[in-house]
Amino acid sequence: MIKQWLNYRSALALAAICIVVGTIFYSQYLAKKIARDERLKVEAWVEAQKTILNSSDSASINLAAKISTDNTDIPIIETDEKDHISGNYRNLDSNSIKKDKDFLTDQLVLFQQQNKPIILVISEKPYMANKYYYGESDLQKEVRYYPIVQLVVIALFIIIIVIAQRTNYRSTQSQLWAGMAKETAHQLGTPVSSLQGWLEMMKEVQGNEKIVPEMEKDVQRLLLISDRFGKIGSQPHLEEKNIIEQIGYMIDYIKKRASGKVEFVFNTNNESNITAMISPPLFDWVIENLLKNALDAMEGKGRISVDVKENASQILIGITDTGKGISKQNISKVFKPGFTTKKRGWGLGLTLTKRIIEQYHKGQIYISNSEVGKGTTFRIVLGK
Repeated sequence: MIKQWLNYRSALALAAICIVVGTIFYSQYLAKKIARDERLKVEAWVEAQKTILNSSDSASINLAAKISTDNTDIPIIETDEKDHISGNYRNLDSNSIKKDKDFLTDQLVLFQQQNKPIILVISEKPYMANKYYYGESDLQKEVRYYPIVQLVVIALFIIIIVIAQRTNYRSTQSQLWAGMAKETAHQLGTPVSSLQGWLEMMKEVQGNEKIVPEMEKDVQRLLLISDRFGKIGSQPHLEEKNIIEQIGYMIDYIKKRASGKVEFVFNTNNESNITAMISPPLFDWVIENLLKNALDAMEGKGRISVDVKENASQILIGITDTGKGISKQNISKVFKPGFTTKKRGWGLGLTLTKRIIEQYHKGQIYISNSEVGKGTTFRIVLGK
């Protein structure tokens, strides 16, 4: 699916580039064509000025006057043979001319850069002439800037497409994980129910008094795991619970399953009751998963420290191990699906942990510190 998405995105980007390149070439063609037509218009306008000045035929003068007044879009500035502005100009903003004394001079410099002047010779000896400098019409400016506008529009379109696709992809992935979790819970339900029935039968048989209680604990554990998986994808019910008690229970549970070479330190900062709104089964899962990861990282010996404290608006939980640590290049990957350094496992534990804390409990979880060969600290932040 990811490969298909990359191919789709590449094809989309290539299509956008082809459209923009094609538009740029076509816009340049149109701009040159408009520039030729506008020069012909200015030449006709200059010829009309000459006719108005020199002709005595009223019909010719009327035609020239019409040609002169028809030019309403091409800006023109008239100068003498030494490029001194004569005061005759057309299609320029009169308000800008009144407000800025240098406006005409600046426009003349711009027009000189854009187009060659059209010269109307008045006298050869002494040489006298009028020069007509002209700039770009609004139409030519629009054609020139059109590729840039189109590029911006296409870029926005691609950004919207990418965001929509990524959102859809994440939504699909979330639904997939939720579906897998619920199916796992459903599949666990039948054998666990059967085990409960067998346990009831075993209770009636003498000699099983020591075995049955331990088996009951394991069956209850399976029921808890099934319940946790069943809650993935559903909005959990949050309850006000004592965080210290919840964490203490999970530390005791993991301690019984750890080797004697692992030291557990639980620092509550002299607090016995810190309450927060949590889903107990899911919160326990988070703490259990982090503690198990710490055990795996230490490979059977070391120290696991759990620190809990609160301030005016937050509850801060830190879980620190003295294990092998996480390299800098892997820190950003630990919460991504499929990432694992273990030989076995799907690499979903920390992904689900992050989802439980951030989506269901509106908190934060991150690695606050990690050094290769020295250990790692995970930080959980819950709102009060």
